Amino acid sequence: MVFDFHTHTLLSDGALLPIELIRRAAVAGYGAVGVTDHVSPGNIAHVLEALIADCALAEEYWDLRALPGVEITHVPPEVIPDLAAEARQRGAQIVVVHGETPVEPVPPGTNLAALRCSEVDILAHPGPIDVELAGLAARNGIFLELSARAGHCLANGAVAAAAREAGAWVLVNSDGHAPGDLLTEELMRRVAAGAGLRDDEVHNALVANPERLLERVGSRDRS
Repeated sequence: MVFDFHTHTLLSDGALLPIELIRRAAVAGYGAVGVTDHVSPGNIAHVLEALIADCALAEEYWDLRALPGVEITHVPPEVIPDLAAEARQRGAQIVVVHGETPVEPVPPGTNLAALRCSEVDILAHPGPIDVELAGLAARNGIFLELSARAGHCLANGAVAAAAREAGAWVLVNSDGHAPGDLLTEELMRRVAAGAGLRDDEVHNALVANPERLLERVGSRDRS
């Protein structure tokens, strides 16, 4: 079963309506999909309104978790805490921050700001993160992403090594923007193993850690 907490729709830079992305994920055997379009202060309200509606519809009729969320993207690091809090107040079940990938001009300090923020769930494609930052992720329960997306994946080995030394949790996500980006379990295993994870660590990245994140989402829903 596939758990993928980082995808995009035409509400930002993806190809599909949220409902179509979720439907394709359901047919592909996903157990859960996070629909986490790129947001900034200017679009966060209407993006979450649309995602919440489509995710609720999908969960009513199809057998998977459809989690509305955001990926806070290319904003000044200083505004990340307030924007993450706003996302949560508006109903985001998953809060992702677009990390300091080696292939985009993300503002320096983004990783640190994200990992200090209690509202953040996942730091996506953080680039060649060091052990100190991975330790901050571990202490604050923030998941580090191993990305299946071209370009972003270049630092997966460094992320995995730092996470292992610091005891941080890692997840494999697609960062999917189009139908062909959806993952299979076999592809996820190859991404995890290619990053240097051992067999037990692959299991954690694909099963145990997604279950941790889903339990967190469920506990928020119950509170």
